[in-house]
Amino acid sequence: MSAKAETYLEQLDKARCEGNWGAVPELVRKVRKHAPERACKANSPRPNPKAPSIANRFLTPGLALAAEIEYAISDATAASRASPGRPSTADRPTTSSSSTQNLDVSTKIPKLLEAIDKEDHYAEDRFQAQVCVGWLHWTVGEYSLALVRLPKGFDHPDTQLGPAADAISEWTTLCALKSAYISANCLARTDSAKGALQAFQSGLPALARVWSGRGIRKQLSYWSELFLTEFCMLASQAIESGESSLDDHNSVACFRSWAKYWEVTSAAQVPGGFGSRGSVPRRRVWREYYAALSRILEEDLPFPTGYLSKITNETSARAQMRAELKQVEARYLGLLLNETTFPRADEERAEVEAFVKLVVKNWSILCGRGWREQDLGQGGREGLSRGVLDILYKAATKTFHSTAILRSLFTVHLSAGEFDLAFKNFDAYLDIAKKGKARVEKTGHPEPSLDDDGTVLKTMAQAVTALCHYGHREVAKRARQLGAELEDWLARLPQLKSGEGQVPATAEREDKSLLHPPVAPRIVALSWQAIGLSHAHWSRVTHEAASRTEIQSRAIRCLRRSLAAEFGRSKDIRSYFALGLLLAERRELAAAIEVVKTALTSTRGHDEQYHLRFGQYWQERALIPMWHLLALLLSARQDYVMAARACEGALEQFKDPSVLFGKEGSAFRSEHLNDAEEKTASEPRRGLVDDMDDGEKEAILEVKMTQLALIELLEGPDVAVNASYELLALFSRLFGNVAPQQLTLNPPKVNEPPKTSGTLRTIRGSIVGHRDRSRPPTREQSSTTTVSEKSRSASARPATSKTVGSAAPAIQVTGDGNEVPPSRRPSTAQTRRSGSRQRNSLRKRDRSGSRQRTPSTSFSQPETVVDGEPSHRPASVNGTEQFDFANFSGKRQLSSASSLSRERTLPALNSYLSTASTDTGGELSAEILHASTDLLPLIQFSKDKERARRTTILIRVWLMIAGFYRRADMHDDCKGAVTEAQKLVQALEADSNRESSASGAGKNSGWAERKSIEDLWGDVYAEFGLLSIARNEPYTARADFESALIRSPDHPSAIIGLSGILLDIYSEKLRPSPLIPQAVPSANDQEPMRSKPPKTIPSIPLGLAHTAPTAPTAPTAPPTTTSDEDDQEQTTTISPTDGHLPEPYKATHLPLADRLAARDRAYTLLSGLTRLGTGWNSSDAWFALARAYEESGQPDKAKEVLWWCVELEEARGVREWQCLGGGGYVL
Repeated sequence: MSAKAETYLEQLDKARCEGNWGAVPELVRKVRKHAPERACKANSPRPNPKAPSIANRFLTPGLALAAEIEYAISDATAASRASPGRPSTADRPTTSSSSTQNLDVSTKIPKLLEAIDKEDHYAEDRFQAQVCVGWLHWTVGEYSLALVRLPKGFDHPDTQLGPAADAISEWTTLCALKSAYISANCLARTDSAKGALQAFQSGLPALARVWSGRGIRKQLSYWSELFLTEFCMLASQAIESGESSLDDHNSVACFRSWAKYWEVTSAAQVPGGFGSRGSVPRRRVWREYYAALSRILEEDLPFPTGYLSKITNETSARAQMRAELKQVEARYLGLLLNETTFPRADEERAEVEAFVKLVVKNWSILCGRGWREQDLGQGGREGLSRGVLDILYKAATKTFHSTAILRSLFTVHLSAGEFDLAFKNFDAYLDIAKKGKARVEKTGHPEPSLDDDGTVLKTMAQAVTALCHYGHREVAKRARQLGAELEDWLARLPQLKSGEGQVPATAEREDKSLLHPPVAPRIVALSWQAIGLSHAHWSRVTHEAASRTEIQSRAIRCLRRSLAAEFGRSKDIRSYFALGLLLAERRELAAAIEVVKTALTSTRGHDEQYHLRFGQYWQERALIPMWHLLALLLSARQDYVMAARACEGALEQFKDPSVLFGKEGSAFRSEHLNDAEEKTASEPRRGLVDDMDDGEKEAILEVKMTQLALIELLEGPDVAVNASYELLALFSRLFGNVAPQQLTLNPPKVNEPPKTSGTLRTIRGSIVGHRDRSRPPTREQSSTTTVSEKSRSASARPATSKTVGSAAPAIQVTGDGNEVPPSRRPSTAQTRRSGSRQRNSLRKRDRSGSRQRTPSTSFSQPETVVDGEPSHRPASVNGTEQFDFANFSGKRQLSSASSLSRERTLPALNSYLSTASTDTGGELSAEILHASTDLLPLIQFSKDKERARRTTILIRVWLMIAGFYRRADMHDDCKGAVTEAQKLVQALEADSNRESSASGAGKNSGWAERKSIEDLWGDVYAEFGLLSIARNEPYTARADFESALIRSPDHPSAIIGLSGILLDIYSEKLRPSPLIPQAVPSANDQEPMRSKPPKTIPSIPLGLAHTAPTAPTAPTAPPTTTSDEDDQEQTTTISPTDGHLPEPYKATHLPLADRLAARDRAYTLLSGLTRLGTGWNSSDAWFALARAYEESGQPDKAKEVLWWCVELEEARGVREWQCLGGGGYVL
């Protein structure tokens, strides 16, 4: 064969691959002309089959005829596309009648079939001719014949392609792809979607040439895109109709092949537009790809690995899922934004809003409790939320006043902890929704882009819940107003109006259903729940004391209505909690206990459907505050043993403690062994607490604090002191390291909480058990307690095995030997409580440990000498104390003198819960406990905000421990604990001052803050004041209380404490401090007395002074009946009409004006406090107010207030109700 003939043959092959069909007839003619010795005859000699050259292949008559037929098909298809009124689609080719006649099917097909039958040397030539026959039948609409004539597949044994796949010519590869596409198209026309998908699947190996990266020509590129487009669309339809399952590992193989095609063929941005005339847009395929992955995510299906580009064992399946979803999301978003314009007034952007809806739905799952932080890749939940916000703001540029986008912005900003931005978007959303609804009512034409009534109600309910849970006092009024609007919106719903007997006509009802689609009953229940929460929250904030009872009654009615059976949410745990807490605050203990019992005894349904959003054990986790509420209610009824059992039940519902705290080794090992194990461990030993948010962790910690309060009540503060370290250890396990970044102050010396034999038991046991607390407290060397990771010293309290073996750091107590420790000599007033507490308490029980404790056995401890003084330390393993989180044994039992129900177990508690009751809450039926499916999103605070919130919790822990020390007359230890809290508040204030954007934010509590920095200072100073009272230093206590009120003007403890001192001043139980310093006691006395400068009587009334004398004096005896001379002397001394005051050293009484000012100020402070939501149910405040009435000569009012105190005390729990639910009513 001549060189010219080979050149023409190469040009012919190139023309076919490039789709240059106009040059094919001429090239075929030239080949035949320049190769006469290779005539196309059946009996001509065959070339060597092992040399498959272009010349050899084109000497067969079948190939020459196939090339001519392919040219005719392409020409006829092009003519049909150019004819007007007859559009063509990729999956339904159409040709005109004239074009069909030009194909001459009846003549060409028999010739081509004959050539195929005679071809037995070249498998490629035979394969191409078979595909040509099928293509011809498909083009003219003979789909059944086309399906018969087409070869089975590229890699089918009947095909018998000789060379390897990578050696096959480009046109043969294209024919294999075309054959698979035509077969699938024919099967799809016969409604055989499964067979069509299998045909498409068989054609995927033909794309190996495309994946190889070699240059491909126009025809192969065209048919590859057409093949993948139809494959993806058919797979999407099959998934939507249920004919195909996403459980198959190849369920998204078509979409991954589509993505891989564009990775290979387009180095730059993925092109948009249409692949061929009549085909779907390319972005539509990306949308279906994203929808398929979203469905896998939503249904929590196994991650399909078929045709996955990169499979690595180092990355989890969820991490790979997240990465693929993010990549597809970015591709589709780019095409959508580029190809979408801003709408006109009469246009909608439904595709943009549908994409936003899908993005937010995926975000809610990824940021839920079912996914861990490490599964989300770089950035975690915060990075994911920032990415979604970016998508939402970009989508907003392609829409006009889209309620769906504004609603999504509100939700995502709320989750990111950006409350101001969230509620700005909500305000815009609600304003647009109101105006849109009014416009629809006026015109009667529905607007598709406007949210329906159900969606608006749900969003408003979420906003109310967020305001009540995370809002500060300034936004409480906004929550109340929004609740009122929500109630008005419910009243306007047609479906609720018709339920009241106003049945509209049929035509009117149909018209209303178009404008106002029926609202789901669960959304109505959620709306009533939000209205009830707004009333309950307002009842705590309002200053209108007279209306508080009515507001609480409204809240109870709304919450009960949300639990109505007609709404299908009769077991919503959030409504039960808020209702039970409200009833408890109103002293309706029987009804509150009945509500809690109904919730706790409800049947727990199958919760697999909620695991992805709420996490594992979501029902048990949600019930922890309910068990805590039950414990407080039982303590209010003086059933303390059952209250302690309720605290145990909160955690016993998890069965195995390793579920909650993770699996830990039972023996102590050195630090380097634990580090080595952490590096080699394939799966970290995690527990549920490692995946809980801070609110859930705080609920567990509050249960422990309540248990310690019960122990103090039953066994005395000394035993509670011994267990205080367990509280710190539990905090360390739950929250880890909350130490400030920089310590600007020298660590103060404080007394370490005493070690107890209980530290050798488990955290699980320390929370729910209480055995052997009788060992007397130990006074340790002054030290500072810090929360740090893996920082130990020889003098520090040793870390537990839990804190060593887990990521959570231990709370370390490091000693400082630079200063001489204070005296550890026991106090002479070991059994005496503070006089102020005895005077200002009208409790039916002595909470300070006056009840005698039954002595229990204690083991002897070796005596250790610390700074020359003996110190008792508990036994330890290898010199180190440890908590065994996985051990159930060693539960402590209450050693109270009362043996009532002493040996009750959890079955007994369950029997108590199941006891039938006829209380007011009995109409609530128990079936299956429902999850709050419309919970607020999981809030992701910034690192600084999270550390500040955790530090606030730690401050409360230290102040509670300080209270134990104070009531146990361990004053130095109490001062050290309060100093720890003071140091933490100082660090918080320093951090707040360093933030330039938050200047002045520390003056008032902000978003998601239970207490502001000023309130925390008030707590610290108030505790200092109580300590000073316990030390019989009233003037020092007064200065501390004044400091607390300067920081927090409405601080309850400070007001009560200061008022008691002021009333003592008025009644002259507290006399002026002496000017002459007391003599310094000898070394044998209990404490050295610091010399103080002489003090003079203040020149201004004591009730108005900012500071007070600080010289400690012993309280004088109550005033007795005096003689006439004494009375005359007193009158002469204090008479305001005298022109002068006696000499300071002669003054024994205060002027009457000062005493009256003190009494009036105490009355003013107390009357204001009892009107506030923080003090309206404080029996201590009312008792102090009764004394103020009594001192003012109003015995009738005093008697009335005292009876009110009795009523409050009868329904008072062992702790305040505000310790539940994060200080509010929302779970």
